[in-house]
Amino acid sequence: MTLQTIKQMPLSLPAAPKTEVRTQFGGLCYRMRDGEPDILLVTSRGSGRWIIPKGWPMPGLTPTEMVLKEAWEEAGVRGIAHSMALGLYSYTKEVEPDRGLPCLVMIYPILVKSLAEDFPEAGQRRSKWMRRKKAAKRVDESELAHIIRSFDPRKLGL
Repeated sequence: MTLQTIKQMPLSLPAAPKTEVRTQFGGLCYRMRDGEPDILLVTSRGSGRWIIPKGWPMPGLTPTEMVLKEAWEEAGVRGIAHSMALGLYSYTKEVEPDRGLPCLVMIYPILVKSLAEDFPEAGQRRSKWMRRKKAAKRVDESELAHIIRSFDPRKLGL
């Protein structure tokens, strides 16, 4: 089986003295429509910007179990996560008004089988299906946009 060949963009982390870089896991939720993937984006609870479901590592959970848990909590997704990561992107998580935390997010694809109407963060976020090009334009992080634009689930073997 050949895994997706997305060329990883150089990561840009903000220089922050005495600040460690944190790791998160994110799920690139998709479905196939007319032979092409649609990407499910959700809004962040704070700023309302478009993101993918993601969260901090949890003891006892693998990265794929973790992204499935986050996709359920943030968007009501039930699906199948691929065990190989697509790539990484970096961003700064706002933890206080004047303080950000540099983060690296490892992305795993999730084939969405169904969406629930009732899930833990229903009412706190919006979600929307978009074609790759539109989804890539909606996210703020250039590395994430590149991964979304380059994503071809037909090469995953799911």
